[in-house]
Amino acid sequence: MKRLLNIIVFLVVGGLLAVVFLQVYVNQTAAPHMKYNLEEIEPAYTGIVLGASVRPDKSLSPILKDRVDAAYLAYQEGKIKKFLLSGDHGQTDYDEVNAMKTYLNNKGVPDSDIFLDHAGFDTYDSMIRARSIFKVEKAIVFTQKFHLPRAVYLGRNLDLDLEGFAVDPKSYEPSAYLKRREWLANVKAWTEIYIEKRPTFEGISIPITGDSSPTHDQ
Repeated sequence: MKRLLNIIVFLVVGGLLAVVFLQVYVNQTAAPHMKYNLEEIEPAYTGIVLGASVRPDKSLSPILKDRVDAAYLAYQEGKIKKFLLSGDHGQTDYDEVNAMKTYLNNKGVPDSDIFLDHAGFDTYDSMIRARSIFKVEKAIVFTQKFHLPRAVYLGRNLDLDLEGFAVDPKSYEPSAYLKRREWLANVKAWTEIYIEKRPTFEGISIPITGDSSPTHDQ
């Protein structure tokens, strides 16, 4: 019984140390490619906006709105030319990508500058599809500081020349939960890279340098 208890303790402690190690590893790997001022970022053809929740009335949640606003500012400043809006549109009654598109259209961004990835169900899917489906080579990804290391780590390990812009004009609730969730999400990210996970959905190529209309369903 004592031996079994020792084995359990060893496994638990080893697992916790592995989680801590991967947290440090992901953050340190991404850190040189994370920017906090728009002026510091070199221009890129594509701005990737990662999805987050939308409300029942199809308006953007605060987290998602801040991501899209930051990308729009970069667009206005000439830092990006095209938007790749990647999010969850796996159900007919839930649609992150068209909510973002409508928001940008209302700001005057033409459809021709907006590409939609309807199968960006998580950060890994968004990044691998940016490279494999949309043929993105160099990009800026827009998301909050708590999420940015994982996004940058995944993108750069999936052959994207990727810089990340930290979108944090305010604090978010529950911020402590969001940060804790990233610890396990970083383990998942490392595992996805290690096993070379395929995206949930693949599909035909739609180069970001071409026509955006095939990605529009509304």
